[in-house]
Amino acid sequence: MKFLYVTDTHIRGTTPKNRLDVYVDTLKEKLEEVIELANKEEVDVLLHGGDVFDRPDLSPNVVGQFAKIFMKANMPIYVVAGNHDTFGHNPETISRTMLGLMDSFGVMTVIDPSNPILIEKNGQRVQISGQPYHYDLDQRDPKLDYYPTNETNADVLIHIVHSMLVEKALPKGVPHTIIDHIWGTTADIILTGHFHGGFGIKERNGKFICNPGALARVNNHWSEISRMPKVIIGSIIDRNISLREITIKRAQKGDDVLDRSFLEKAVHQEEKLHSFVQQVKETSQFQTLNMSDIILEIASLKSVEEKVKQEALRRMTVIEEVWKDGEYE
Repeated sequence: MKFLYVTDTHIRGTTPKNRLDVYVDTLKEKLEEVIELANKEEVDVLLHGGDVFDRPDLSPNVVGQFAKIFMKANMPIYVVAGNHDTFGHNPETISRTMLGLMDSFGVMTVIDPSNPILIEKNGQRVQISGQPYHYDLDQRDPKLDYYPTNETNADVLIHIVHSMLVEKALPKGVPHTIIDHIWGTTADIILTGHFHGGFGIKERNGKFICNPGALARVNNHWSEISRMPKVIIGSIIDRNISLREITIKRAQKGDDVLDRSFLEKAVHQEEKLHSFVQQVKETSQFQTLNMSDIILEIASLKSVEEKVKQEALRRMTVIEEVWKDGEYE
């Protein structure tokens, strides 16, 4: 049984301001290569780690263009929903999204967490399960998200999770799970996305945890400039697992498609935002947890640059709207 794994395609109709190329055209070329590779390798399934789209309500015109590319695959496509695929990061909204539409038309199948897929070939049973992005991911017991149940009496378990699974601890306040903490997983292969930089293929005692990195490069972080998009080809023969990474040949070098000038600007903005947070901590002692009252109190601060203040308020307002009606910005 063979599979190809790709993640974080972030399909969108516009070009991010930090890109020097036409994002849609570049992504189409990369995705065309992925489908051609899957067909050439004669894989049995194509697996997608989530964030198929950059937003859940993308233009039908753009979705249609990329659906035609996915439909060139000679095998079924299975996917888990990422945080960008749903409204309010809520997987229960999938039916109202473009990913849900792709599922309805049979272009790809969204994996139901409670109903894993069973692939049988040459007397071998392979279960494919998935965990979509949700608010509690990487904040609750990891066994709930990274330890699938063998519900199909399968020989090999593949589990796809759209999560912040990383090699080293991230700053306090950023939900994440460290790879070394989940080697006891019941899965034989864990495929993850969300963390765009990826970490390749990790193996311990016959178990594999993998993230080839995002196919798309939507930001201009230094790591994205040096990174080349990859996919993973896997084969399972008599329960023996073999995985390899393949670099996408049509992907251009980061220096050719990512604008460094925006990187410098982004660093400056992050410094100002950090300074703003420190000022808030030092000069304010909030007596309420009501978001409106907190916004008003922050707005009254005199020592914060107006542009920084407005950006912080805008972000908090977006979060408030998400809490209010569950919609995604």
